[in-house]
Amino acid sequence: MCGLAAQAAAQTTPKVSLDSSETLFSMMAALNACGYDAEIGASEPVRSQVRAEIGKALATSQEAMAARNRVCAFYRDHQQPDASRDLAQYLSLALGLGDPPDFPLTAREADLPPDAAYVVGVVTPLAQFYRAAGLQKIWAEHRYQYESLVERFHDPVAGMIANTDLYLRLPVSGYVGRRFVIYLEPMAAPGQVNARNYLADYYMVISPSGNSLKLDAIRHTYLHYVLDPLVLKRQGQLKRLEPLLETLKSAPIDESYKQDVGLLVVESLIRALEARTMPGGKKKEAEEARENAADAATAEGFILTHYFYNALETFEQGPAGMQDALYDMLHDMDVEGEKKRAREVHFAERARPEVVQAASKKKEAELLDLAEQRLSEKDADAAHRLAQLALEQRKEDPARAMFVLARAASMQGDVQGAQTYFERTLELAREPRILAWSHIYLARILDLKEQRESAVVHYRAALAAGDVSPDTRAAAERGIAQPYEPVRRP
Repeated sequence: MCGLAAQAAAQTTPKVSLDSSETLFSMMAALNACGYDAEIGASEPVRSQVRAEIGKALATSQEAMAARNRVCAFYRDHQQPDASRDLAQYLSLALGLGDPPDFPLTAREADLPPDAAYVVGVVTPLAQFYRAAGLQKIWAEHRYQYESLVERFHDPVAGMIANTDLYLRLPVSGYVGRRFVIYLEPMAAPGQVNARNYLADYYMVISPSGNSLKLDAIRHTYLHYVLDPLVLKRQGQLKRLEPLLETLKSAPIDESYKQDVGLLVVESLIRALEARTMPGGKKKEAEEARENAADAATAEGFILTHYFYNALETFEQGPAGMQDALYDMLHDMDVEGEKKRAREVHFAERARPEVVQAASKKKEAELLDLAEQRLSEKDADAAHRLAQLALEQRKEDPARAMFVLARAASMQGDVQGAQTYFERTLELAREPRILAWSHIYLARILDLKEQRESAVVHYRAALAAGDVSPDTRAAAERGIAQPYEPVRRP
């Protein structure tokens, strides 16, 4: 494309698209058919209408009922303790699928976000259900209601985007090669918001709640869309800020913010922007509310919120746009002063969930982190699948993946499989804690097999592995003193 043509394309490409998706509709229709009933009474009328029509199809077709049962069996087997995450994993997958009736993956399975990879097995039964239940016809009959929702919320969203651009002094044209799409999906519970960042593209799936569309969440995601690339371009300046990460050890924010100063900077800047632009009444009360919002963000661990809050006051009075002003904000930061201020922060017990989930940031660490989380939730099947996927991708520590597989096998009662995985972990591991606990778990298995001498050898090896943690030493010494016996639960 020539320069003028590219310029024209940028000027005509909207920054934000409000749309609907037959793929998302199909996924949500299937989940509704399988017992997803959250807030059905408060939903848009289309949800009950679609559910009723699917019910008729099921009542008159054994093929449709059989297809529905296959989807529902998968849905039951992959339910999460947290209902919001349970829904989010299917929406995450749907965003990575192509059009019906086959719903092909638009990327390799290995490149899917971990939550989507966990439920990718639903695609085949979903395609069968789509055909057997006649979802294409049902979608066609109700598409006008989706289009009506898009029309209803177009102006509020466009107005919010325009006001945000005006504050940041950003160009009004779109971005060539980048997308921000908001899908309206009333088959989900009212008020549900799921946002995803896939490389340069940003997506939101939102279920309207009456005349409300959670504009704050849309604005937060839009701020990521415009500010993430601006911050990431400043790698040289970000390097100077890395010592700030040392102050975040006890903060309740996600570990990714403690490891990537770019993520910390952009989220602190967004929280500062949200605080600065909060609507208010009387001047004194409004300013107090804004300061309180900045304090709350800082207490969560976004320790640069106050710095950006103050810098934005100067920005508001000047002529430069954010694209240029950000350089000065990062350049003028007194890192030692901000470290000192951060050390004085009394961190909150928990942080509010982040609106945008990144599919690409820190992806190398996500699969095994998620596998560990599934183990803590006693979901051995999911932990096994995620650890196996990490091994196949060859991007993460294979010893840690083996360690997860071993504990998952143990949780499933597969003693021989656990022993094999722990032995394989010892062949690969270098990290002292993984080495030590692999020896301890192996020793306990050998104790249960009444191979006491071999068990003691592993307990002693655990003490020599280099992990000085009190729990490791106590477990190893207790194993040397007497054979392991599992805890008997009443």
